[in-house]
Amino acid sequence: MRVEVITALDEVDAADWNRLSPSRHPFVRHAFLAALERHQCVSPARGWQPCHLLLRDEDDQLLAAMPQYLKNHSRGEFVFDWAWADAFEQHGIPYYPKLVGAIPFTPVPGPRLLVAPGTDRAQAVAALLGANRRLATSRRISSAHWLFPDDADREALAGSGLLLRKNLRFAWHNRGWRDFDHYLAAFTAAKRKKIRRERRRVVEQGLVMEVVHGDQADPPLWSELFPLYATTYMVRGQAPYLSQPFFEDISAALGRDVVLFIARDQGRAVACAITLRDEHNLYGRHWGCAADYHSLHFETCYYSPLEYCFREGLTHFDPGTQGEHKLSRGFLPQASWSAHWVADDRFRDAIADFLEREAAMVDAHLQGLAQHSPFRSDHDAAN
Repeated sequence: MRVEVITALDEVDAADWNRLSPSRHPFVRHAFLAALERHQCVSPARGWQPCHLLLRDEDDQLLAAMPQYLKNHSRGEFVFDWAWADAFEQHGIPYYPKLVGAIPFTPVPGPRLLVAPGTDRAQAVAALLGANRRLATSRRISSAHWLFPDDADREALAGSGLLLRKNLRFAWHNRGWRDFDHYLAAFTAAKRKKIRRERRRVVEQGLVMEVVHGDQADPPLWSELFPLYATTYMVRGQAPYLSQPFFEDISAALGRDVVLFIARDQGRAVACAITLRDEHNLYGRHWGCAADYHSLHFETCYYSPLEYCFREGLTHFDPGTQGEHKLSRGFLPQASWSAHWVADDRFRDAIADFLEREAAMVDAHLQGLAQHSPFRSDHDAAN
């Protein structure tokens, strides 16, 4: 086996790459990652230099891969290491550039070590991680980080001696509910009443919800929706991470795996949630709104997508990062992870100590949140 580093995913055949992740996870699909590069959403100029690792056999067959970026900042990661960077700089040691194995701007758990079916996984993972370490050492890179790995990759990374960092997120899992009303019946009376009131207020404002899949979303529709997405960043004084051509590209390439929830006021789009899906999961990613409508965020980002999950038979819904307000709407807290390699043993020991203390606080927070479940106690006991 041999490892190579590429700086553009379009150097790899799309079918060969997608064969490495047969689960159809949308964010590791060639179309998604290549579109980020093709439309300059990630680029050296924006602090994301692609340097993907490929593992091939003697016949040049692609056996495994690791999507990876050389970064000179920590934006767009959602695993916050600014304090680590400050500590390095205070000691006169550069923290950047660093290597990041992640999906840019996407805090969604998923595969980070892609291995073709039939390939010896342990051997392939060892080859990828060894190549990562050699790359970091040869370029005098301070550290390497894998963000939001799925359970299998987390275990592999931990088994390689990497430091694990624990955080929390909120997600929904269908416990056997047939539809939205059946779902609400599991809530306490007060929580159920609040959700019904929020949904009623959206209707009372004359707003109409619409669901559009990517294969139905033409450029004129994206011209209508993109300013809504961009507004979310502009109110914070930031440029949006993604571009309209990027959305048009993945919409055409991924088709029904792109799902748009659009709120219209007298025919005009006033809010939109941009989500992606696979066979079992819906992933809430981006949101934008033209004005302040009461409860519209909850309808667009949570309730309409949940109804979609029931209709489509999807069993999991990841609504996006952060936000304890999700708990009262049935999105329960669970752990999320990242893995870290630090070249300097002194900093590695200090970070390891910090992560141990941080994990204890996360565990305590998870236990505290569990006491605030919106579900009836008899429902929690039965499930």
